[in-house]
Amino acid sequence: MDGLFHSLVPAVRPNCGRTSDESVKRTSPNNATRRGRVEPRSHRFSLKHSPSPLERSQSVKRPSIYVKMKVLGAIEVVEGKTRHERIHNVATMTFLDEEGAPHRFTWRTIQTWYYRYKNHGVTAMNNTSRADKGQARKVTPEEVLEAINSALPHFHQKRLNKSAIYRFCIEKGLLHSRQIALTTFCRFVREYELLKEDVSENRRRLAFSMQYANQLWQADTMFGPHLQRRQAKLIAFIDDASRVLCHGEFFFDENADSMIQALRAAFYKRGVPEQLLVDNGSIYCCQEITLVCARVGCILRHTAVRDAAAKGKIERFFRRVRDQFLVRNLDLSSLGQLNKQFTHWVEHEYNASEHSTLGMKPIDRFGMDLSRIRFLSPSEDTDELFYAEATRTVKKDNTFSFQGHRYETPVDLRGKKIQLRYERHRQGTVVVYDKGRRIGQARLLDAVANGLARRKEQA
Repeated sequence: MDGLFHSLVPAVRPNCGRTSDESVKRTSPNNATRRGRVEPRSHRFSLKHSPSPLERSQSVKRPSIYVKMKVLGAIEVVEGKTRHERIHNVATMTFLDEEGAPHRFTWRTIQTWYYRYKNHGVTAMNNTSRADKGQARKVTPEEVLEAINSALPHFHQKRLNKSAIYRFCIEKGLLHSRQIALTTFCRFVREYELLKEDVSENRRRLAFSMQYANQLWQADTMFGPHLQRRQAKLIAFIDDASRVLCHGEFFFDENADSMIQALRAAFYKRGVPEQLLVDNGSIYCCQEITLVCARVGCILRHTAVRDAAAKGKIERFFRRVRDQFLVRNLDLSSLGQLNKQFTHWVEHEYNASEHSTLGMKPIDRFGMDLSRIRFLSPSEDTDELFYAEATRTVKKDNTFSFQGHRYETPVDLRGKKIQLRYERHRQGTVVVYDKGRRIGQARLLDAVANGLARRKEQA
């Protein structure tokens, strides 16, 4: 390090005997003439050079390795009893780059360069940008868009206020202040044009309907009433051809577990659809719903971003829920009571009332295609279609670890990677699959019983 520093010293020493202002002013073209005459030498040395913002941004922010090493070389030759004092003295000096432009740096910048070079060498002298630069680290633009779309129905002003929308999202729990600040929220809205007028409104559309029941379902989430100081969310599935509400249920949490629970009830009640049309919300893009649809043979389709009109039938049903169900004197003492009242309203009024477009009851229209519908048989094997999935490697003793317990595989699978299906949030059955083939249920390891069995075999 000393050898490299001393090789750069001659380029720094000529300025050591003068002040920083003198070293700059002697090369400044502004000091040569003023109004056609040469100014006195004393005046020329007293003038101060103030570079333009463009010069500062080009020279100070991105100095070359050559300039940085000249600065570090000056630390070894400048006067001062301690390194800290010498770094402060170097901060008062001016250095010329390859093009002759002057540079001055703060003592903190010089100290940073010094310790970078000392600890990591010359390769660490260049500033490297973050690997996640330009990416959201706590909340994604899609999550912000989802929160904004949920909040917009509560705002009726023509000119939307970003601060008011942000406060509403925080108060209703759509976003959390520890995840996104107001300034970040406004930046997302500006950069991704989240409040821009929806261009899909001007898109040419054609009214459509499926020919048979269960060819296509539409699903979405609606914000419902408040219970116990928490807002309930309705997840609903509607059949496109018959307008039958296949299933609807209120939840406090809008997550993958709630989605799978509602989807499971819908499949058992009305069969498996050929296609499921959803939006781009987080619960409709999660891995869990993709796995379930693949297992039962249902095609999962997503609408275009911010194109709620593509799911017009479920949106129209939600308007009917607001106009006819939520206006009633409901018992809001618990989530169970709300779901019980909603199910009664759906089965005895909505599905059982004549639909203006169909000219008949939705449940009767659904019954016309009953022979085409594929139902799920209620059994333990069918329940496994909705289980969560994990991957494990079987050890040499034919065991594997899962959720803090050790299990034995039903057959010899030593050294193989297996797939496990298990119930969410409940310790129970763990089913072993090998390359998509069901092997059987895993058993909790009983080492004592295995030891006794081995003694009997040896006897």
